[in-house]
Amino acid sequence: MKPELPPRIAVLLVNLGTPDEPTAPAVRRYLKQFLSDPRVIEIPKFLWAIILNLFVLPSRPKRVAKAYASIWEGDSPIRKILKRQVELLAPRLADSAGPFRVSVHPAMSYGNPGLPEVMDTLRGEGVDHFVILPLFPQYSASSGGAVYDALTKWTLKQRNLPNYTIVKDYFAHPLYIQALADSVRRFQAEHGKPDKLMFSFHGIPQPYADKGDPYPSRCKCTAAQVAHALGLQEDEWIISFQSRFGKQEWVKPYTDVVLEDWGKSGVRSVQVISPAFSADCLETLEELAIENRDNFLNAGGQEYHYIPALNLDEAHIDLLEALSVPLVQGWAGTLEGWA
Repeated sequence: MKPELPPRIAVLLVNLGTPDEPTAPAVRRYLKQFLSDPRVIEIPKFLWAIILNLFVLPSRPKRVAKAYASIWEGDSPIRKILKRQVELLAPRLADSAGPFRVSVHPAMSYGNPGLPEVMDTLRGEGVDHFVILPLFPQYSASSGGAVYDALTKWTLKQRNLPNYTIVKDYFAHPLYIQALADSVRRFQAEHGKPDKLMFSFHGIPQPYADKGDPYPSRCKCTAAQVAHALGLQEDEWIISFQSRFGKQEWVKPYTDVVLEDWGKSGVRSVQVISPAFSADCLETLEELAIENRDNFLNAGGQEYHYIPALNLDEAHIDLLEALSVPLVQGWAGTLEGWA
C-alpha cells in the first residue's frame, strides 16, 4: 500500500554560523561552541579547554561583539543572506522531482538554525531524503568536515534513518568560476582595473595542511582558474590567506602582510575578492573591507576596494541549482513506481 502523501525531499544550504546578537554574551556562546570543535582547533582537549575558558572566552567576545555590531543590520549578514538564498533557490527546485515535494532550508554548523535541529524538525514532518549542500566552495576538514561530523552525530541518534546525500565542495565547478569572473568584470567596469587583484581565502593552520587537508590546493586551483578566465598575467594577481588566530604558523602568504608590503613598495590600487565565502560575513565586511583596507592605505597605498561575495547573484543561485537538481532527481528516480 502506498503512503498517503508523496515522500518529501529537503535541500539544506549549510553555512558556518553566527552569534544570535552582536553582544558579548551571545558571541561568547557562539565562540564556545565553534572553538570547542576539535575540527577547528586541533589541540589536546584538556589543554585547549584551559586556554579557551581562562584566556579566550573571558576577553575575546567583547572585541568580536564590537566588530559584529559594526556590520549588524537587524541580523547577522551571513544569516540574512543564507535565508534569502534559500528563498531564491526554493521555487527553482519545487517542481524538479515530479510528484515529490522538494523544500529548501537554511542551516548552520554553529549557532542558529543548527543543522541537527533543522533535520530533527524536517524528519518529524516526514522528510525522507536530505540533500546537504555545505556552502564552502573549497573543502577543509575545519569547515566542510564539521558538517560531515554533525551529520554523523545526528544519524547515531536515529533509528529509522533517512536517505541523504552531501556535496563535498565545488571549487572548480564551471558555473562557480564563471560567476566569480563575471563578478570581477562587473566590479571593474564600474571601478576600473587595479594594479593588483588579490584572492584572499580564509586561512587554516599550516599543520592542518601538512596532515593532508586539501584546502590550500583547492584555493589555489580556484584562484588560478578565475585569473585565467580574466586573462590576467602572473604579476597582476596573487592568492593569500586571512583570519589568523593564535600564535602558530598558518598557510601563507598572509593577506595583511602582503597588503602592507604592497603599500610600502608603491602598489597604488588593489581590489580584493574572497572566493571561499558564499555570503558576506564578519571576515569579509569587517576584516577585509575595513581592517585590511586601513592596513593597505596606512602603508602607502592609494585605492582599495573589496569585491562582494557572490551572495544573491543570479549566477550564484544558478550554481546552487545546478549542484542540487541532479541529487534531488537521482533519488526521486528510485521512487518512480510510487506514482
